Amino acid sequence: MSVLGVNKKAGFDYKILETYEAGLILSGPEVKSVKGGHISLKESYIDVLTLKQNHPELYLIKAHVSPYRPAGKMDDYNPTRPRKLLLHQNEIIHLMGKKQQAGLTLIPLKIYTKNSFIKLEFALAQGRKKYDKREVIKKREVERGLRILTKKR
Repeated sequence: MSVLGVNKKAGFDYKILETYEAGLILSGPEVKSVKGGHISLKESYIDVLTLKQNHPELYLIKAHVSPYRPAGKMDDYNPTRPRKLLLHQNEIIHLMGKKQQAGLTLIPLKIYTKNSFIKLEFALAQGRKKYDKREVIKKREVERGLRILTKKR
């Protein structure tokens, strides 16, 4: 397993409740670009869309995949297009029920390869307020100070 992209701000901006894994549908040049590490999960999120016959589907929204340069110029390429996630229908329905609780959202954490497949790890998360973020910073600094003090002894 090799990690191709990470959403570094996710753990700071959100309180992670549960994590999930899903496959990702990409075009050929996008696969090569993602495997080259040219993906940004910053400001991206996962949303439930119902497009065909009332079957809900999960999509990765606002993830930026840079065009694969050796593929040549692609005129109609949209780097932030919605990309479909591959999950079982019962998992999607379970996530829809969880998401409808107040203040919960689905955010991508990292994208990686697993047995030559590209997988996305995402989380059911709750947004943090500004004062919660300050507490996290304060707690991290205190723990760091304690580690330094125990190392000196």
